[in-house]
Amino acid sequence: MPMQYEYTAIPEAAVPRAANPLLQHMLDTYASETSKVISVWREFSPADMGYKPAEKSTSVLDIMKHQLLSERRFFAEFIGLPGEPEADALLPLELTPSGFCTRNEALCKPRLERMAGRDEQFWLEVVPFFDVRRERIWVFWRRVLHTAHHRTQLSVYLRGLGKRVVSNYGPTADVTWQGADPTRSVEAAGRK
Repeated sequence: MPMQYEYTAIPEAAVPRAANPLLQHMLDTYASETSKVISVWREFSPADMGYKPAEKSTSVLDIMKHQLLSERRFFAEFIGLPGEPEADALLPLELTPSGFCTRNEALCKPRLERMAGRDEQFWLEVVPFFDVRRERIWVFWRRVLHTAHHRTQLSVYLRGLGKRVVSNYGPTADVTWQGADPTRSVEAAGRK
């Protein structure tokens, strides 16, 4: 049985086609990463929003805020993708997991459409990124990594709260399926 996620915010059929088929993987990955973030966020309750595992850690609420705010900045300022909403319109009215999930999905779906129409020349253009200059495609992949970092951070928070950790790339201690085959041994890693 193939891996199936319990919740998919942006199904494969809803991902627009890229102007250049070689760039389709960007849209597919961004949609998938958005769904994975929302899947993790859905595991928190409103009572968990102030949780942080240590005094110097960031709270669940602040990480969710950061995700929405920093993603807008990456796409608007660094990538230069038109159509991003104003920063003061980003956060949900209700600062709850459900509110953040709904808002994240609402921000990401139209972003996919705007990304789809961009050609190779757009993505290969060098643009300012903080104090350096990088190709837009590099900035995009840095955004994906940044999102994955915070998703993983919140997955650790879930474990600390005694909540289940959902599957994002394969089975977890809480979610598995028949045929799951994680690579946890030298023998498995040696397969060809």
